[in-house]
Amino acid sequence: MQTDLSSFSNPDFRRGASGLKEIAWYLVSSLFFRHSLALGKFPGFKAWLLRRFGAKVGKAVVIKPSVQIKFPWKLTIGDHSWIGEHVWIDNLAPVTIGSNVCLSQGALLLTGNHDYKKPSFDLITQPIVLEDGVWIGARSVVCPGVTARSHAVLAVGSVATKELEAYQVYQGVPAEKVRQRVILKGS
Repeated sequence: MQTDLSSFSNPDFRRGASGLKEIAWYLVSSLFFRHSLALGKFPGFKAWLLRRFGAKVGKAVVIKPSVQIKFPWKLTIGDHSWIGEHVWIDNLAPVTIGSNVCLSQGALLLTGNHDYKKPSFDLITQPIVLEDGVWIGARSVVCPGVTARSHAVLAVGSVATKELEAYQVYQGVPAEKVRQRVILKGS
């Protein structure tokens, strides 16, 4: 048996919005999200735009330049979270980002994959959940179905393929637990 991409049809996948809304998002995203213009004088503008397209966005969310978000209507972001430059949220399924979460530069959240066992290479989607206080390091990848528990850390350049336990630091490809995360009191 061989892969036959001509048989790919994806009948069960739901985009979650009309074609017109998707085109409108593509245009807005191209103008205000996927470029390097900072819009620093209007820090809440991007959050406001995301809300207009159905995202649930908390207060004081920071969204840096050159961020790509596939479907804002499948996105939830808590209060005081940061999304760094060149982050790509490829949310074919829901992505939930808690409060005080940091997605560093170039992080990639992938909710979709393909079933390589089937000739038709069917799409498989699973949600991603990043609980409060999680830090996803620069150039790291979070794979479909991953939950990062409270205050977990995924180190630079790592790939999370399974659940990340609370207050633990993960590193490597695939990411493995390397130490406990200890947050020191106040300053």
